[in-house]
Amino acid sequence: MAAQSGKNMLLKLDQTGSGSFLTVAGLRSRALAFNATTVDTTDQESAGRWRELLAGGGVKRASVSGSGIFKDQASDAMIRTLFFGGTIRNWQLIIPDFGTVTGLFQIVALEFSGDHAGEVTFDLALESAGELTFTAA
Repeated sequence: MAAQSGKNMLLKLDQTGSGSFLTVAGLRSRALAFNATTVDTTDQESAGRWRELLAGGGVKRASVSGSGIFKDQASDAMIRTLFFGGTIRNWQLIIPDFGTVTGLFQIVALEFSGDHAGEVTFDLALESAGELTFTAA
């Protein structure tokens, strides 16, 4: 994968649950992290008392975060509505020349900040709420 412009990494929200995705406008930064917990199966007979793990065990999860400025009334209103309702929706994170991650996420943090001489900004955090799919570009 060649170098890509960060502005081409898009976060999209399924507005109504019908598969109609809306780009979250005004985002200046976006990040995606995958994590997995392990299941430790070490016992007194483990070779050399080295830790042993259960293959395929544990819980997988993904976190998405972003920050930006208010720019699009429709996506701003939808994000606020989903957060305050605790609603789980389909989201997509499109990574240029890599692929698209799609799945259920819940907004778990929504922060607002502003400087006296600057614009109001927001920070957004999502946590996966089910199995994700990956489609290569």
